[in-house]
Amino acid sequence: MSDEAIDKLQDRLERIRNKSAFICDMDGVLYHGNRLLDGADRFITWLQRENKRFLFLTNSSERSPRELHQKLARMGVDVDPGHFYTSALATASFLASQKPEGSAYVIGEAGLINALYEVGYAMNDINPDYVVVGESRNYNTETLFHAVSLVRGGARLIGTNPDLTGPTERGIAPATGALITPIALAAEAEPYFIGKPNPLMMRSALKRLESRREETVIIGDRMDTDIKSGLESEIETVLVLSGVTDLSRAESFAYRPHHILEGVGAIAS
Repeated sequence: MSDEAIDKLQDRLERIRNKSAFICDMDGVLYHGNRLLDGADRFITWLQRENKRFLFLTNSSERSPRELHQKLARMGVDVDPGHFYTSALATASFLASQKPEGSAYVIGEAGLINALYEVGYAMNDINPDYVVVGESRNYNTETLFHAVSLVRGGARLIGTNPDLTGPTERGIAPATGALITPIALAAEAEPYFIGKPNPLMMRSALKRLESRREETVIIGDRMDTDIKSGLESEIETVLVLSGVTDLSRAESFAYRPHHILEGVGAIAS
């Protein structure tokens, strides 16, 4: 790397470091599955040491904030549960505002089901108000057929996020966007997605951080969710190449992130 390139990189890093609030994705940024990514622990320690306001904002709906806290703890990193916000929480909040104390048929994991219970929703597999789809390890033809039948019968179709894939320690796996598509096609219904890049998630994050757009940066590994949501919310964006999007893929999009880094460890170096 030339001296000029090094100087430009340092200028970019200083600009990022001077932000007072950080919205950070998790999958592909901090870890792959149960494997902490190189430099993630340094980055989190730096956030805490510098007294930055930060929120780990994930499109995954599988786990609750407490479970995410425990997951990072198993990897040797201690982060208070209050620093986590998930698409499951955002979905529950949205549904409670649309139809208080409604009911849902859920294809998803405990994090999503518990979030809905906590806002007063009941689980209903006969005549629910909504069919809600998140990441699921129990997705099968029976749940697919039943969801299609319920949506055709009048239930509205909700996706916790539009991600087609997500990184794991075993490689790329199908995510909510891939699971909900057969339901939407067969039921001839247009799903509504709550997670990034829906501005609802970004507004919730800024509110929780008590932060203005100008003093905030969003860090993520996906152009179509993290970077898009940041740009559309007028928040400075950092793409890290440690997850789904590589450099060649990033260059195929019509829009660009403000900064590109190999990983979050560079911010703390």
